[in-house]
Amino acid sequence: MDKVLSFHQGRLPLLISMPHAGLGLTDAVRDGLVEPARSLPDTDWHIPRLYDFARDLGASVVAAEYSRFVIDLNRPDDDKPLYAGATTGLYPATLFDGEPLFKDGQVPSAVERATYLEQVWRPYHDTIRRELDRLRDAFGYALLWDAHSIRSLIPHLFDGKLPDFNLGTFNGASCDPALAERLQSVCAEAQGYSHVLNGRFKGGHITRHYGDPANHIHAVQLELAQSTYMEETEPFAYREDLAQPTQRVLKALLQACLQWGKAHYQR
Repeated sequence: MDKVLSFHQGRLPLLISMPHAGLGLTDAVRDGLVEPARSLPDTDWHIPRLYDFARDLGASVVAAEYSRFVIDLNRPDDDKPLYAGATTGLYPATLFDGEPLFKDGQVPSAVERATYLEQVWRPYHDTIRRELDRLRDAFGYALLWDAHSIRSLIPHLFDGKLPDFNLGTFNGASCDPALAERLQSVCAEAQGYSHVLNGRFKGGHITRHYGDPANHIHAVQLELAQSTYMEETEPFAYREDLAQPTQRVLKALLQACLQWGKAHYQR
């Protein structure tokens, strides 16, 4: 496999994870995709660009290089479903609209998929684990922000239009309730944006697996409606006019995480 992730080590106790930003495909996946999937419509488009301020902020950043169509880094390695109702698995078989992802008879083999698990999924999760452990050892706690985005209208997955900012803390299990409350306050103060906590998106495997408040690791997932920063149809163009005000809210959210952590652990 080629380079499977990018990683930047920061100077503050915050790790930002971007598991669905990758565009890379293996030959087996590329050859098998149905025509509507070739544009990679279910990608978390432009997330590294949207969070390009994070390094200057002092955060560590890990981002996937391979597409979720190869393997979904936000699913457990045993592929147990995370959500009731329509969803996608460790090896996606459908697009978000419910249509098949692969042409008949051209699904990657079990051997190929085992390679993806070992050479794409595991390195990403090993990186998260090592960095969270390093941050906790260095600061006494670690903050994990799992950065996602999705089209605001996907009838197959959810009813109506998605709120702009969808915060997930696995119903309060992945972070301190006071941190979640602080983040909700930031969203509430952001004029022109809607938000929800633990709505349709409560946090995927990364949030649920690594969030461990009792051991001083606090994890939050943000599922951001793509209408806040880009065109949601092909060619999925980045909209600077939309992105700039959205970035200000994102920066405020990450700063709120850091301020909460500093205050909470220096009491």
